Amino acid sequence: QVQTVASGGGLVQAGGSLRLSCLASGRTVSSVDMGWFRQAPGKEREFVASLWSGGSTNYADSVKGRFTISRDNAKNTVYLQMNSLKPEDTALYTCAVRIGDGAFNYWGQGTQVTVSS
Repeated sequence: QVQTVASGGGLVQAGGSLRLSCLASGRTVSSVDMGWFRQAPGKEREFVASLWSGGSTNYADSVKGRFTISRDNAKNTVYLQMNSLKPEDTALYTCAVRIGDGAFNYWGQGTQVTVSS
């Protein structure tokens, strides 16, 4: 059973930074693909960033240059460093695990990020 627990959200002013953490259990983060997604009120869930088991990363255009995804194998944790935050980054952020081909198939609970203007 794969489980993830996201934390680190909060209220921050525009231009500020937050670091989200995703603690995984059931698999090592270095052996699976990990991703961050977000959903704002009234909007569809959208992709934010991914970190493949091989180490390659991918980002949504809206966060490129501001967000960085990384992992700490010793802590079995994936991070999302968010800098230069904007009010439009306000959303519930969720981390997910992808095992095998296809879509992300294990989802945890989210952590709320609110950016005030």
